[in-house]
Amino acid sequence: MASIGRMWRQLKTKYSIYHVFVFLLTFFSYAFFHATRKTFSNIKTTISSEWTPQFCNATEPCLRPEKIWMGHHLFDSSSDAEPFLGWLDSTFLISYAVGLYISGILGDRFDMRKVLSLGMCLSAVVVFVFGCLTEWVHLYSQPFYIILFVLNGLLQSTAWPCVVAIMGNWFGKSTRGLVLGAWSACASVGNIIGALLVSQVLDYGYEYAFLVTSAVLFAGGIINFFGLVPSPKDVGLPEPEDGDDDDDSVSSGDEDETGVTARTPLVQSDTDSPVTFTQTRPQAISFFQAVCLPGVIPYSLSYACLKLVNYSFFFWLPFYLHSQYGWKETVADEISIYYDVGGIIGGMIGGYLSDRMKKRAPTVVTMLLLALPSLWGYSASPNNKTINAVLMAVAGFFIGGPANLISSAISADLGRQDLIKGNSEALSTVTGIVDGTGSVGASIGQILVPLLHKQLHLDWHWVFYFFMLMTLMTVVCILPMLVREVRSMKCFLNYQLRRQAAALVQDTHRTDRQHSLNS
Repeated sequence: MASIGRMWRQLKTKYSIYHVFVFLLTFFSYAFFHATRKTFSNIKTTISSEWTPQFCNATEPCLRPEKIWMGHHLFDSSSDAEPFLGWLDSTFLISYAVGLYISGILGDRFDMRKVLSLGMCLSAVVVFVFGCLTEWVHLYSQPFYIILFVLNGLLQSTAWPCVVAIMGNWFGKSTRGLVLGAWSACASVGNIIGALLVSQVLDYGYEYAFLVTSAVLFAGGIINFFGLVPSPKDVGLPEPEDGDDDDDSVSSGDEDETGVTARTPLVQSDTDSPVTFTQTRPQAISFFQAVCLPGVIPYSLSYACLKLVNYSFFFWLPFYLHSQYGWKETVADEISIYYDVGGIIGGMIGGYLSDRMKKRAPTVVTMLLLALPSLWGYSASPNNKTINAVLMAVAGFFIGGPANLISSAISADLGRQDLIKGNSEALSTVTGIVDGTGSVGASIGQILVPLLHKQLHLDWHWVFYFFMLMTLMTVVCILPMLVREVRSMKCFLNYQLRRQAAALVQDTHRTDRQHSLNS
């Protein structure tokens, strides 16, 4: 508790009101993105019924052939629509992955505020067209849906590299694990917002769920355009230090090269010395150089395996609860929230522990190893909502927590390591590489989940065994980083022991000399 209190006091003295606004704006920006994605995953049952023949009886005769008389007809049954829903998810994630590589490069070369705001507004328009306009004008077309999902994936990819880079610009490494661990809950909070909105308006029609989330996303883009500050340099504040020490990197009296301190007033009188603002951006690092940075490839491959599992829960959990236990879709949407709650808590606790250890890999690997029994336990959950919610939260803690750490705090560490510090900008590019590779794995997962369950006629237990295998592969990919960090911790421990031994020897000699003088 004392260490937590000390860290809290450190946060209050180190950060300004700008840090608070940047935290909140970037947090809710990505939360609104995820709310629009969660909307689609939560209305899969409803939208598949809209794309299949409607119920008919003696008072409501069927018109044959259905492909001519029914404009809603895209599939013969809801089970036939399920693979197409998976392909839409994969289409989104593939275009999202490609867009992340591109958006990461753009974020390091252009104003991240403008890139993020434009992506939010245009993505909101695409979501509105898919969810609302096509239903209102009765336009049902598989090719058109695929085109919209490609566009939406490309536009939504502007978010993560920019928001992580902006957070990395404002928050230093000494508290980055805790701060970004809490901040990375933005995806889970967005899932919760999306699930709650869908459950409230789904009875009026699925198009209204898309209408609400797209309107919120568009409004967020406008607010970011006028209010978001991408870097402390833009308002005359010094950038945070990325050293490993726990001391405040910027004290109240330390000045940067422009004479600005954390206490320097932003608006000065004529008698005050003027604040010099930095107008030039450092040269952006190339894509190949970013890939070759230490740790980028291992964490990118590990995140590909882990994001496959995490996003499979994200896209298929409400559908699984509805089909496996027969629960009402709105009930399944509400219960699926507990997975995100577990991910929020896991990210915060994992971030805090990694800050205290000053190493990320040991914390991540430990949580992933504990995720294996948690996945097995959830696959064996009985038809009880309370027990299912508890087991789901535990699985979210050990799966979503490490996923949040890798995609936020670890990506920020990789993009601001000492190898490139002060020479170039790489944070957005590195974040795009890590999250883009993760999205490639997630897109493959959205094809494999319906393939295992429907095409191969395997039980849902086999899907969870597949998740356990991919979680174990995540650990294997991180092993090189784990070995390096454990060796570093061992060397540091030996160094501390030698210092203590040397100090003890000096104290012993000093005591002996005093005794000899006294005698």
